[in-house]
Amino acid sequence: MSSGIAVASLEDENRMSESSKLPPQVQERLLRLQQLQQTLQSVLGQKQQIEIELMEVEQALGELEKMAEDTVIYKSIGSLLVKTGKAKIIAELNERKELLNMRVKVLSKQEERLRGQIKDLQTKIQQDLQPVSP
Repeated sequence: MSSGIAVASLEDENRMSESSKLPPQVQERLLRLQQLQQTLQSVLGQKQQIEIELMEVEQALGELEKMAEDTVIYKSIGSLLVKTGKAKIIAELNERKELLNMRVKVLSKQEERLRGQIKDLQTKIQQDLQPVSP
Protein backbone atom coordinates (compact mmCIF):
# COMPACT_ATOMS: atom_id res chain seq x y z
CA MET A 1 0.00 0.00 0.00
CA SER A 2 2.81 2.41 0.87
CA SER A 3 4.46 1.74 -2.52
CA GLY A 4 1.34 3.16 -4.23
CA ILE A 5 1.73 6.36 -2.23
CA ALA A 6 5.42 6.58 -3.16
CA VAL A 7 4.57 6.12 -6.85
CA ALA A 8 1.91 8.83 -6.69
CA SER A 9 4.27 11.27 -5.01
CA LEU A 10 7.00 10.50 -7.57
CA GLU A 11 4.50 11.15 -10.36
CA ASP A 12 3.53 14.43 -8.69
CA GLU A 13 7.19 15.41 -8.40
CA ASN A 14 7.77 14.56 -12.06
CA ARG A 15 4.73 16.64 -13.08
CA MET A 16 5.92 19.53 -10.92
CA SER A 17 9.44 19.40 -12.36
CA GLU A 18 8.01 19.16 -15.90
CA SER A 19 5.68 22.12 -15.33
CA SER A 20 8.50 24.18 -13.84
CA LYS A 21 10.38 23.69 -17.14
CA LEU A 22 7.50 25.34 -18.99
CA PRO A 23 7.61 29.07 -19.69
CA PRO A 24 5.71 31.16 -17.12
CA GLN A 25 3.10 32.15 -19.72
CA VAL A 26 2.30 28.47 -20.42
CA GLN A 27 2.17 27.70 -16.68
CA GLU A 28 -0.31 30.54 -16.21
CA ARG A 29 -2.44 29.30 -19.09
CA LEU A 30 -2.43 25.76 -17.70
CA LEU A 31 -3.51 27.07 -14.30
CA ARG A 32 -6.25 29.16 -15.92
CA LEU A 33 -7.38 26.12 -17.92
CA GLN A 34 -7.63 24.07 -14.73
CA GLN A 35 -9.67 26.83 -13.05
CA LEU A 36 -12.02 27.08 -16.05
CA GLN A 37 -12.52 23.30 -16.05
CA GLN A 38 -13.35 23.34 -12.33
CA THR A 39 -15.80 26.18 -12.87
CA LEU A 40 -17.40 24.28 -15.74
CA GLN A 41 -17.82 21.20 -13.54
CA SER A 42 -19.50 23.34 -10.89
CA VAL A 43 -21.85 24.91 -13.46
CA LEU A 44 -22.73 21.48 -14.87
CA GLY A 45 -23.50 20.20 -11.37
CA GLN A 46 -25.75 23.16 -10.61
CA LYS A 47 -27.49 22.81 -13.96
CA GLN A 48 -28.10 19.11 -13.38
CA GLN A 49 -29.63 19.76 -9.93
CA ILE A 50 -31.92 22.45 -11.34
CA GLU A 51 -33.00 20.23 -14.23
CA ILE A 52 -33.90 17.48 -11.75
CA GLU A 53 -35.94 19.93 -9.68
CA LEU A 54 -37.59 21.20 -12.86
CA MET A 55 -38.61 17.64 -13.81
CA GLU A 56 -40.09 17.16 -10.34
CA VAL A 57 -42.10 20.39 -10.64
CA GLU A 58 -43.37 19.38 -14.09
CA GLN A 59 -44.31 15.94 -12.78
CA ALA A 60 -46.21 17.52 -9.85
CA LEU A 61 -48.06 19.85 -12.24
CA GLY A 62 -48.97 16.88 -14.43
CA GLU A 63 -50.41 15.01 -11.46
CA LEU A 64 -52.34 18.09 -10.28
CA GLU A 65 -53.97 18.44 -13.71
CA LYS A 66 -55.41 14.94 -13.33
CA MET A 67 -57.02 15.78 -9.97
CA ALA A 68 -60.50 17.15 -9.42
CA GLU A 69 -60.79 20.78 -8.31
CA ASP A 70 -62.11 19.81 -4.87
CA THR A 71 -59.30 17.33 -4.13
CA VAL A 72 -57.63 18.01 -0.78
CA ILE A 73 -53.96 18.90 -1.34
CA TYR A 74 -51.27 19.29 1.28
CA LYS A 75 -48.12 21.31 0.81
CA SER A 76 -44.92 20.56 2.70
CA ILE A 77 -43.51 23.55 4.56
CA GLY A 78 -40.49 22.43 6.52
CA SER A 79 -41.64 19.60 8.75
CA LEU A 80 -45.32 20.59 8.43
CA LEU A 81 -48.01 19.61 5.94
CA VAL A 82 -50.42 22.46 5.28
CA LYS A 83 -53.73 22.15 3.46
CA THR A 84 -53.81 24.29 0.33
CA GLY A 85 -55.99 24.92 -2.70
CA LYS A 86 -55.30 23.36 -6.08
CA ALA A 87 -55.23 26.70 -7.92
CA LYS A 88 -52.83 28.21 -5.40
CA ILE A 89 -50.38 25.32 -5.56
CA ILE A 90 -50.52 25.25 -9.38
CA ALA A 91 -49.71 28.97 -9.45
CA GLU A 92 -46.78 28.45 -7.07
CA LEU A 93 -45.44 25.53 -9.08
CA ASN A 94 -45.75 27.42 -12.37
CA GLU A 95 -43.83 30.33 -10.83
CA ARG A 96 -41.15 27.93 -9.60
CA LYS A 97 -41.01 26.31 -13.05
CA GLU A 98 -40.47 29.72 -14.69
CA LEU A 99 -37.66 30.54 -12.27
CA LEU A 100 -36.00 27.17 -12.81
CA ASN A 101 -36.23 27.52 -16.60
CA MET A 102 -34.54 30.93 -16.38
CA ARG A 103 -31.76 29.51 -14.20
CA VAL A 104 -31.20 26.64 -16.66
CA LYS A 105 -30.92 29.16 -19.52
CA VAL A 106 -28.42 31.29 -17.58
CA LEU A 107 -26.33 28.24 -16.66
CA SER A 108 -26.47 26.96 -20.25
CA LYS A 109 -25.12 30.28 -21.52
CA GLN A 110 -22.42 30.19 -18.85
CA GLU A 111 -21.56 26.61 -19.83
CA GLU A 112 -21.31 27.59 -23.49
CA ARG A 113 -19.06 30.55 -22.68
CA LEU A 114 -16.81 28.42 -20.44
CA ARG A 115 -16.53 25.71 -23.10
CA GLY A 116 -15.48 28.35 -25.64
CA GLN A 117 -12.88 29.79 -23.26
CA ILE A 118 -11.53 26.31 -22.53
CA LYS A 119 -11.30 25.50 -26.24
CA ASP A 120 -9.48 28.78 -26.98
CA LEU A 121 -7.07 28.26 -24.11
CA GLN A 122 -6.37 24.66 -25.14
CA THR A 123 -5.56 25.87 -28.65
CA LYS A 124 -3.18 28.52 -27.30
CA ILE A 125 -1.47 25.99 -25.03
CA GLN A 126 -1.06 23.55 -27.92
CA GLN A 127 0.50 26.33 -30.00
CA ASP A 128 2.79 27.25 -27.12
CA LEU A 129 3.95 23.66 -26.75
CA GLN A 130 4.57 22.99 -30.45
CA PRO A 131 8.25 22.98 -31.35
CA VAL A 132 9.37 25.97 -33.40
CA SER A 133 10.01 24.94 -37.02
CA PRO A 134 13.14 26.33 -38.70
